[in-house]
Amino acid sequence: MSSSTPAPASARPVRVLLVEDDELMRRSFTVALERYGYRVKAAADGLTGLELFRDGGGNGDRNGHGGGNGHGDEHAPGDDGFDLLILDVMLPGLDGIGLCRRVRETSLVPILMMSARGDGLDIVAGLEAGADDYVVKPVDTYVLVARIRSLLRRATYAPSAGGAGPAAEAEGPAPSGGDLLVFGDLTLDTGGLEVFVSGSPVALTPTELKLLLEFAAHPGVVLERHTLLRNVWDYGWDGDSRVVDLCVQRLRRKLGRDRIETVRGFGYKLRR
Repeated sequence: MSSSTPAPASARPVRVLLVEDDELMRRSFTVALERYGYRVKAAADGLTGLELFRDGGGNGDRNGHGGGNGHGDEHAPGDDGFDLLILDVMLPGLDGIGLCRRVRETSLVPILMMSARGDGLDIVAGLEAGADDYVVKPVDTYVLVARIRSLLRRATYAPSAGGAGPAAEAEGPAPSGGDLLVFGDLTLDTGGLEVFVSGSPVALTPTELKLLLEFAAHPGVVLERHTLLRNVWDYGWDGDSRVVDLCVQRLRRKLGRDRIETVRGFGYKLRR
């Protein structure tokens, strides 16, 4: 276990929902994360986890229930609820993949999946359900915290104005103060971090949005998977390229299948 310095205190501690059925692991992860300054609520099964998520975190102890955040339109991380979810795949009642799908019906909160087996099917199913990343148990605390920090950086990512490359710009200034980048029927507001297809808003998770911003910064340029793993997921060479492939698939479902092109043997590029 690492002896890294805990995250600096902030006005509001980062709120984490941990759903893990193994009691020893649940307690161990909770204690370790709280040592790093996170506020943790834990559940032992998927249905309880879903109830806690819908209650929104609240201010009580980790076994209690807090204030609700409703079931309306999709909301962003930290909107009256948890800032990040950690879900085990194998859960009684409602498994982690099913829980991930239920959460994604209403929320864009970052989700980290945990798999005890490192099973390829578990990993693919979790990413297809909308998870942003995964770890394989047993996992060292410093690795878990590093993945959490990476996810939170994506959730608060704000590019500098004009940093999205030579894409076509819409006429007139962007209301947000950033650039409006246009690629066919796709419009990306780099200041307001909003995405539109044929004028209709599209809700993206933080990881999907950062991946799209990475493509938009290099329109028409082929980006290799390891480059995307490094720039979007903060991985080194040992990252699993399946997280890229599955996130690209999710973007295609939301933006149109032809917007991101596969260049076989190399990677992906955003069509101008």
